[in-house]
Amino acid sequence: MPVQVVPTRRRLRTGLAQLAFVAAGVGLGLAVPGIDRGPQVPARPVINMLFSVGLSVIGAVAVLFSLLFLVVQWVATTFTPRLTLFRDAPIVWRTFGYAIAIVAFCVTAALAIGNDTEVSVAAPIVAVVLLLGLLAMLRTLQLRAFSAIQLAPALSSIASRGRAILTGLYPQDTGPAAAPDPAALRATVTWPHPPAALQRIEVERLVETARSANAVVVLTSIPGATLHYGSRVAEVYGADLASTAVLDALVVGNERTFEQDPLLAFRLLADIALRALSPAVHDPATAVQAMDELGDLLGWVAAARLEPLRVTDRDGAERLIVQLPQWEDFVRTGLDDIAAAAVGSPMALTHLRETLERVRNLARPGRAAPLTLRLAWVTEEMADRFPYLQLSDRSRRPLCAVRRHHLSRTRPVSALPADGTHPRNRRHRLCPGHRHAAG
Repeated sequence: MPVQVVPTRRRLRTGLAQLAFVAAGVGLGLAVPGIDRGPQVPARPVINMLFSVGLSVIGAVAVLFSLLFLVVQWVATTFTPRLTLFRDAPIVWRTFGYAIAIVAFCVTAALAIGNDTEVSVAAPIVAVVLLLGLLAMLRTLQLRAFSAIQLAPALSSIASRGRAILTGLYPQDTGPAAAPDPAALRATVTWPHPPAALQRIEVERLVETARSANAVVVLTSIPGATLHYGSRVAEVYGADLASTAVLDALVVGNERTFEQDPLLAFRLLADIALRALSPAVHDPATAVQAMDELGDLLGWVAAARLEPLRVTDRDGAERLIVQLPQWEDFVRTGLDDIAAAAVGSPMALTHLRETLERVRNLARPGRAAPLTLRLAWVTEEMADRFPYLQLSDRSRRPLCAVRRHHLSRTRPVSALPADGTHPRNRRHRLCPGHRHAAG
């Protein structure tokens, strides 16, 4: 069975909006030349003007697509190829539809005038007004393009999208809810197609389908997950429900989107930090900025109720349960790869430690353990690789002789112990690891 990739509602709206722009341009081009009231002007200069405006707008459309390709390529190579905010921005496709509408108006109006000797002055006036509107939209598009290729606006946009999705998916004030009775399990729905990314769940459609069958659907795959052939997607409790009814409510595609994916913002911010910490780029300051936004999102998650999303029908009966990422998922996605890549940068390690401490202070009871474990690892790496960063922190364990020896290579002799002992003196105190290496 071939995979069925359902277009998202946003893309469908984009296509319909562009079609509406073209229809409006054609209708306006047929109506304006027919105006026989008011001042009249010679038709031949107006026809020439309309064709000139239409051809020039086609050039503006070419510039629009060139800008789109440039920004998308820049973002993919500088930030992450998964960042598609500018490509999917409504202003891009609305500007394209508006420009095509102007072309449709100019060509239709010129042909409608035909061999007439005079035409209403409204025809050139409308063309000029439409052209001024296009210039205003192109200016807005240019500003959005500049914002898309700058680091701070891009990070802020990703974080704001992430906060909006987290706020909408995770319940804030819900009471305890009972899990479905395992004995009532009637069917397990598996994915029958090639791999695809789950982009969105048609919640209203799935709830209504479950209500009509008097069933409860538990989705085990979250938006953003990759659905593999044969993998479990959902479980049906209480009554029989066709697998196709569940699968038809899942919108899939080739890439993740921001619509319902709670982990995508964490993935994108982590990608930007990882690219900045790579040996080819080596820009720890960019990684620090990305970690600032990550820390803010993790702080929100650390203090929130991380419960499954439960949706009821119009009668108040629970019909849909969506399993959402838990605390460990957010920590692993947002921090673990960055921690492994930051070991060569004292700036990145220091900021990562501060981020972990800040998030741990905001975490609910029971969520501090994963942060404490990672914080201990980061602290140990800092002590091993950059011992001079630990001198001002009395809460850390004292440096052993070997670490003091490495430190003495970059610090004055006065930094050594007052008795002048040297790490080559085996009688000096060594840490267990270095004592074993010394034999």
